[in-house]
Amino acid sequence: MDPEETTVCPAEQPPRISAILETALYVADLDRAERFYRDVLALRQIGKDPDRHVFFRLGSGVLLLFRADRTRQAGTLPSHGADGEIHVCFLVSPADYEAWKRHIRGHEIAIQREVTWPQGRSFFFRDPDGNLLELADADIWPR
Repeated sequence: MDPEETTVCPAEQPPRISAILETALYVADLDRAERFYRDVLALRQIGKDPDRHVFFRLGSGVLLLFRADRTRQAGTLPSHGADGEIHVCFLVSPADYEAWKRHIRGHEIAIQREVTWPQGRSFFFRDPDGNLLELADADIWPR
């Protein structure tokens, strides 16, 4: 048998993962990030440690905003952090999509690009820390 045609299959498949529970972004200024996500994106804040993090509930998931310089220090959890521009996409209803574009522009935030996907459309903009945010009006991924 050709080695390139060989596939490795585990004897047993692992249990299924059902969803993403939390997504983390890393920010330099926690208060500025808190205001942006609370006031501009209207997310519901559920927790804050003023020196380390602020958390927001979105449906069944949670958005975690961390100061990377703090989370890189191991403690109760393993150390973690990231540098650079991170990306996250939020889902909005198709009926609210155009209103969201107006809302973002109304806060003098530039929409960097809008894309029409086979299953919907989305637009991209940045948070105050340069993270790339996307609002989509449908689940744009194949099922």
